[in-house]
Amino acid sequence: MMQTGGTPRLPYQTYHDWYAQQDPACLIAKTTEAETIFRKTGITFAVYGHEDSSEKLIPFDLIPRIISGREWRRLAQGIEQRVIALNAFLDDIYHRQEIIKAGRIPREIIENNVAFLPEMIGFRPPGGVYTHIVGTDIVRTGEDEFYVLEDNARTPSGVSYMLENRETMMQMFPELFHINKIRPVENYPNLLRKSLASLAPKGCRGKPRVAILTPGIYNSAFYEHAFLADQMGVELVEGSDLRVIDGRVAMRTTRGYQTIDVLYRRVDDDYLDPLTFKPESTLGVPGIMDVYRAGNITIANAPGTGIADDKAVYSYMPEIVEFYTGRKPLLENVPTWRCSEADSLKYVLEHIEELVIKEVHGSGGYGMLVGPTATKQECADFADKLKARPSNYIAQPTLSLSTVPIMVDKGIAPRHVDLRPYVLVSDKVQIIPGGLTRVALKEGSLVVNSSQGGGTKDTWVLED
Repeated sequence: MMQTGGTPRLPYQTYHDWYAQQDPACLIAKTTEAETIFRKTGITFAVYGHEDSSEKLIPFDLIPRIISGREWRRLAQGIEQRVIALNAFLDDIYHRQEIIKAGRIPREIIENNVAFLPEMIGFRPPGGVYTHIVGTDIVRTGEDEFYVLEDNARTPSGVSYMLENRETMMQMFPELFHINKIRPVENYPNLLRKSLASLAPKGCRGKPRVAILTPGIYNSAFYEHAFLADQMGVELVEGSDLRVIDGRVAMRTTRGYQTIDVLYRRVDDDYLDPLTFKPESTLGVPGIMDVYRAGNITIANAPGTGIADDKAVYSYMPEIVEFYTGRKPLLENVPTWRCSEADSLKYVLEHIEELVIKEVHGSGGYGMLVGPTATKQECADFADKLKARPSNYIAQPTLSLSTVPIMVDKGIAPRHVDLRPYVLVSDKVQIIPGGLTRVALKEGSLVVNSSQGGGTKDTWVLED
């Protein structure tokens, strides 16, 4: 929020002037009020494997993160370029594999990857879109540069928190939305429904019927599934509600079974169809992959997109972007060492105390080592894991991440953040102006994931 010298950065100027006139005690009380709103609304998540498996509130900080229109345009151009390249990459690896033939990415990175689905080879989804919804995680460094931390092209979560954060802020501080020109995010559910409906199969008659497939109430993101279904005005279904009838997927209703044209699935590939993947799965729909490959349903995101989430593939994103767009990436990757390569592994083992090391298939902040905050024993134990399965890990430098203010008992304090903008892809790319800002609430921490003690805040993109 502040520049060197103590003056507010231009995007924060109006907010800073407003904040200076507020009673700190009243703002602290507003934090409690926000928690009450979230609790009444039921905005919770669950953490798998914890002794306390009760539903938890994600901590919400009431100081917004503010991005200027100029900064956002720069970000949006880079995000759009990246998302277009990701979709082209997925289409290529399931068809001609030109990027492999050109030697720009090793064949084994694709074919030995558990997220690569042979069942998708030679098949092109309706509209040629693989990644209907993308969440691109972005960090900013102390040098004022933006970097892409990872791509979430499978089932990006958290959009419900973006929407609820905005609604809560508008409810508690309506005056701020009168004195600041803030671009809206609340139309996301409507945009999502229209984007999905536009990619219905060619045989769809009349208005496309859209539904959300959830694993059920015990899933950690069930609140979001139910929230989006309600906001979009579509049905929330489980696998047991669906069956294949006459070559189409249909859902059970009080008026009998009705055909579904577009299924926004929040179920992983392995559990989507017990006839094709895990036979013991009760979460999916037997035979849905046959219907899909026959072109009679759109599944968003497409099966097999998880390979774009892989952190080893991420390390090749600069080459992927340039190969498919013909231009250098507008948004850089974080420098990455692939531990599968002998020289990189040697470097990582020698500098393990300085690096952040992640599993290539990991998510949610699990399975990683933050060297600068780890003990010597933790580093030694992780080094053994690296030596045993080097191809399972990548390493990155510990970046000097930017900070934003959060409310603490004594006023405000800086904490590290990242940003997850949400992107909708159909015949066009739509980037929601803002996204989910995740904040590391512990002083000095770089881990922003809610499952690891992080919180969220509203993200404002200003009109020029």
